[in-house]
Amino acid sequence: MLPDRGAQPGALSRVVLLGALILMLSMGVRATAGIFMTPMLQEHGWSREFFSNVFALQNLAWGAGAILMGMLADRFGGGRAIALSAMLYAAGLIGTRFASTTPELVVSFGLLVGVGQGGTTAALVMPMISRAVSPMARSVSLGVANAGGSLGQFLVVPAGQLLIDVFDWHAALLILSASIASIVPLALLMAGLRRPGAAKTGAASAGAAPAGAAPAGAAPAGSAASSLQSAPAASEAVPSLWGAICDAFRQRSFALLAGSYFVCGFQLAFITLHLPAYLLDNGMSARHGAMAIATIGLFNVIGSFLVGWLGSRYSNKMLLGWIYALRAVFVVQLLLMPVSPFSLYLFSAGTGLLWLSTVPLTMGLVGQIFGLRFAATLGGFVFLSHQIGSATGVWLSGRSFAASGSYDTMWFASIALALMAAALAWMIDERPDRGRTRPVEAFEPQRAASG
Repeated sequence: MLPDRGAQPGALSRVVLLGALILMLSMGVRATAGIFMTPMLQEHGWSREFFSNVFALQNLAWGAGAILMGMLADRFGGGRAIALSAMLYAAGLIGTRFASTTPELVVSFGLLVGVGQGGTTAALVMPMISRAVSPMARSVSLGVANAGGSLGQFLVVPAGQLLIDVFDWHAALLILSASIASIVPLALLMAGLRRPGAAKTGAASAGAAPAGAAPAGAAPAGSAASSLQSAPAASEAVPSLWGAICDAFRQRSFALLAGSYFVCGFQLAFITLHLPAYLLDNGMSARHGAMAIATIGLFNVIGSFLVGWLGSRYSNKMLLGWIYALRAVFVVQLLLMPVSPFSLYLFSAGTGLLWLSTVPLTMGLVGQIFGLRFAATLGGFVFLSHQIGSATGVWLSGRSFAASGSYDTMWFASIALALMAAALAWMIDERPDRGRTRPVEAFEPQRAASG
């Protein structure tokens, strides 16, 4: 996926706003899984462990879908890949509404929804935005788009609970599937906003670029903007997709990014699915569970804007490490304080500031270190690690609850893993890779300037 030569400079360009809207719908509906679990289990007689296993499968399908759709995006364009994913996502939700057997739920809620999410979330939307804005605006733009996903969590989860209360969970799922279907025209419109003369996606648009002076203006060391200004030798060959993947897999920083993102997925999936049930187990209402997830989303709007701004000024790996470390602090706070509305919303607000703030930093580091040529595909592989972590988190939480009747083990594991992820993030070498994955886009500013 090549950067557009006609990239829009503003962080609030139409491409960014459309990307934020797509993430708002996709991530908002995604966050409702926890509020649907209890009524679905009560009607069908399924166990909490079984639902956790299906949700774990969904997370793996999400990760695999991110790679598949990323490859399609790098070959045929991001708009088409996102539109196809939205159709699969909506079909999966409709199938979930009518699922009455365990295989039907596995196929609809596990596979179709998972693959659909893979192509409608950050792994595809973020690279499209990265291509559409100037390097100096990239970090802030990704933060703005990421805030859309957080806003969706804040708006859609309470709306979903309201729909369940007013109608039932069957009608609520159908309404949410219609909202996901609306992503299709948004994705096609987003893809059609490229300016005349912009580089096209695919190998045909690749080519050697003349060497030249560094782009005007300097950014702080370690920031996304400064790293994008560092370029390899122009004589290096343009890589194939497979060559780019092999290069990335040989890099220590790629493994560190994937490892830290595994922890992010572990924590987010566990909390998204099981926090409402944890609160019910401790005497709080279902509405508190929905509002806790919504509060996390609201505060992550603030966190996303803040991280986007900080990411353009400071080291992205250092910011990423501190986010993981602070997550551990707020889990400790939840465990030490008695479960009450005050302790719950304090945890939700603090966790919310850090919730999806890892996304623009992690995806920004992928492009910063390995370049934008195959950013959707490489980002998909990193995201697969996130989804393996998600699947592990929800599977272990279901097993742990079945064995002990509590989530204590999972909370302690979340603390330890958060501290480990902080250490991994701080070990990343965020300087641009000098391998085969960067030569085209690194010189895009010079190529555009030279006509």
